Formats: sequence, structure tokens, C-alpha cells
Amino acid sequence: MPEYSLLVGGRAGDGIRQVGSLVAGLLARLGYRIYFWDDYPSLIRGGHNFSIVRASDHQVEAYKDEVDCIVALDASVVERHRNRLRPEGILMYDSDSFTTEGLGIPCRSILSDLGGKPVMRNVVCFGALARTMGADWDLVEKVISSEIRRDVDLNLKLARAGFEKAWESGLAVPKGGDRVFSLLQGNEAIALGALRAGMKIYIAYPMTPSSSILHFLASLEEELGVVTYHPENEIAAVITAIGAAYAGARTMVGTSGGGFCLMTEGVSLCGQSETPVVFVVSQRPGPSTGVPTYTMQSDLHFVLKAGHGEFVRLVVAPGDPEQAFILTGFAMNMAWKYQIPTFILSDKNLSESTYSFTLRGDEVVPGEFLKWDGKGTYRRYQKTKSGVSPLIFPGDPRGFVKATSYEHDENGITTEVASEISSMQEKRLSKRRGLEKEVESFKAVEVYGKSESPVALISWGSTKGACMELALEMGLRLVQPLVLEPFPVKQVRKALGDAEKIIGVELNATGELCDLLACHGINVDHRILKYDGRPFSIEELRRKLKEVV
Repeated sequence: MPEYSLLVGGRAGDGIRQVGSLVAGLLARLGYRIYFWDDYPSLIRGGHNFSIVRASDHQVEAYKDEVDCIVALDASVVERHRNRLRPEGILMYDSDSFTTEGLGIPCRSILSDLGGKPVMRNVVCFGALARTMGADWDLVEKVISSEIRRDVDLNLKLARAGFEKAWESGLAVPKGGDRVFSLLQGNEAIALGALRAGMKIYIAYPMTPSSSILHFLASLEEELGVVTYHPENEIAAVITAIGAAYAGARTMVGTSGGGFCLMTEGVSLCGQSETPVVFVVSQRPGPSTGVPTYTMQSDLHFVLKAGHGEFVRLVVAPGDPEQAFILTGFAMNMAWKYQIPTFILSDKNLSESTYSFTLRGDEVVPGEFLKWDGKGTYRRYQKTKSGVSPLIFPGDPRGFVKATSYEHDENGITTEVASEISSMQEKRLSKRRGLEKEVESFKAVEVYGKSESPVALISWGSTKGACMELALEMGLRLVQPLVLEPFPVKQVRKALGDAEKIIGVELNATGELCDLLACHGINVDHRILKYDGRPFSIEELRRKLKEVV
């Protein structure tokens, strides 16, 4: 079987994501590439949660509507998702909670017999599921021991009991390959990319879907030599980050739409004070609180223009963990080289989904920045041809390091002199020339599928996953801009080449990338837009593409 999809569902508090993680770990150890999407409401208990794990012998970055197996911990899962199950698929359920057709596992009875907690039904189901997939118990034991930190012995007993209640099915999963790929969430890749580029402190007020960056880094503070700080709100986060960067620490902050709204005055402070800070903005639906735990790509123009006044910035938008790792390192290095704010524009799908990942550590290294040579009197905002002033940090006995939110002269002294105002504006904006050259020499656009196809898809962020798969399947060209500011016009035009039809695919209601392309004289013929908080499934996008191709 070259591909296998599973859906596990229940209520918040049933440990649904953990079952998904265990299944993903099992299939990865069998040599498959993984994509794992988690669908959950903003509730601590109750509601309806489900996860879809897709495993394949080739790279996959999107889910399919049709699944081979459903694991249901309550009856609502069957009601909502039975239509997804293939005719020959397996429906597994907790037979102590409800009755339906399929493979019933008496989860609550097993818990009662072995002294398990209610949430541990998920491990019982995983053990049973592993048996139906044809997995050896030794492999199941390895997965549980590596994925579960508490009550490991008890969890193993519960999984073994579930394992013995099931039997191998006609959907047994054979070994997929010899290579075992690591599994990583997009947010974890962002964190690792920042660390590789020299990040010393991460500051954030938790806000879905960026929160797991903070959790991941906090759990590894001592091991990775990074400081994590959770202040009282998003305004405090950005101001603290500016202070840390002013003091010489490579700093990153993370948030989502509403939290980033609160940070925008701080973004302008970065622009005026020429302070290098990296912002992670992981998108979710808006306006306002919107749908907190779902995905969208509707903050592009907000991030492109956030903050008052005019100043240079870099905006990158990764579509998978490998891109997230590399682009975050690039953003950190460009922030320090040009003393500007830079932005990683993610979304819930990328941030919280789990993918197979190959870490190539030599692709990101800490970049250099302009240091003061010690000659003459130090001027924090010294005018240079590049617009970039040499840096020293507070505590250096050679000079005073003055930073300010006001317009200022080269020494950082407030000024309202007309000629100085113009001159310092020009100094800061002149950095754009160097940044544009950096983007031109960087691989700022990816092309997938049939590069000579007359039909070109163009997408950004995590939508790349479904588009890439269907471009390969349907013989189409996919163009994915990785850098959105400064926009790599030359690279995009080259990638589109002589395409006769251009189709934009985005997770928003207006076509924000399509509008940005129009600003640069590139017209999109069709817009395929989705704005219900969910990413495209393969089947859904295939249907929509067939309507316009």
C-alpha cells in the first residue's frame, strides 16, 4: 500500500492529537512520509476534535477527504465523518460508549481493569489500531516509549490490551522504505531556523497558532542556550524584544493577527530606531478574534504595510518546514545586516501541522553585521552609502549608544530641522537597494510540476502543499514566491515564463497575493479562493482546478 490515511476523532480532552502523533510516529518508522493535520475548536473540553494522518511513499503536504480508517471515541465522529471512509475501510470505535457497525474495542472496560485514566482510552485505541495495521508489538512499544512521557508502563499495558482485542485486517500497512524521516511541526522548524541563525531570546504572549514556538523553546531552554520570556501582553512583548535587540541579543517575537495589531506601534519603533527584530505572524481567520484555532492567509497586506511611516522591511512566507527553517534564518540574518524589522508570515496549517522533515543544518548560519571600527566618535545613526550604520552595544566603553523613537541626527539627538528629516528618511530607505540585491541573489521563488506547462498555478504559504501535488498529477506548473517584500518581480516573471493561463490559489476571500501581483503588472486569470478556516483537501482543489483548466 503506497499510501494510507486515518482519521481519529472525539471531544476536546480525549487526547485526539496524541493518537494522531502516535500513528504518525508508527508510520514514519515504517518508512513513510507524513502529513498530520489537526482540527479542533477553541474549547478545553467538549466540542468535536479530529486529526487526519496521511502517510505516503512520496512527499505529501495536504490531506485527502477519503480515509482508510476512522477511529471514533464518540458517536458524533461516526455521524460527521462516515462518508469519508472508503468502502473497504475500517471503522474502529469505543464499544463501551456507543454501538455502531465496525470493530468495537471495549476501551472503558480495559481502563477499569487496568486502572487507567479516562483520557487513556486514546492509547487503548492506538494499540488496537496498530494491530489492524499489521504492526509488530515491539514497534508499538518503541513508539509509545518515545512519544509518551508520563505513566509509560501503564500506557504500555493499556495499549497491549487494545492490541490483543483487535486483529490484522486487509488494510495491513507494509514497510514503505528504508529511510525514516524526522517529524516536525512548522513552528518547530521556525524556532530551529532562528536558533541556527543565532537567536538568543524568544519573547511572546501566547496566541494560537504561534503559541507552540514558545512551548517548544521553553522546554529546551538549557539544552539550546536560549531564553524564553512570556510577558503580560503583546505590547510588552515587542517593547521587550526591541530592548533586547538594542542590547545586542538576536531576538524573535511570535503572535497572530490580533496580537500583531497591538505590536504595530512597536514595529514602527523598530523602523525609526533601526532595531533588528524578527516577527513571526502565524495567520488565523479574522476580523477581530475570528476563528482562533483555524487557518487563513488574510494578513498579507496588513504585514506588508503594518506600522506608521515609511521604512524598509523583509517579509517571507514559507510553505513547509524545510522552507520555514531556511527562511527564518534568512530573515534573522537580514534583520541584523540591515537593522530592520523582518517578518515570517506563517499560518495555522503550516505552524501546527506535522510533516516529514530533513534537517540540513549547513543551510543556515549566523550572518555578519556591520560593527564599528572604533575610529573617531561613535555615532549610532552614522550616514553611510548603504544606509546601514555601524553597531556597538550598551556597556561598550568606547561610545554612547543612543536610540530614539523621534526623528534624529546621526548622534541620535532629536531634530525637527527640515534638511535633517529628509536626510535621515533617505538614509533609512536607502537600505532597500541592498536588500533587493540580497533577494535577487536568494532563491526567492520555487517552481514545481511541469515547468513548461502553459497553465501556471501561483500560491504562497502552506497552500503550496496541495498545489504542488496536483501540479504534478495534472501536468501543471506551480510558482511559489517565498519572499513577498521586497517582491522578487524578476524571479516571478521568469518562473511564469510564457504561461498562457495563470491561476491564483489562496486561503482568503479576496486574493491577496493576486492583488499584490497586479501591483507589479502580473495579471491572474482565475482566482481559486477558500475562506472557511480549513486548508484545501486534495479532492476539493482537484475539482476546482478542473473547472478552470
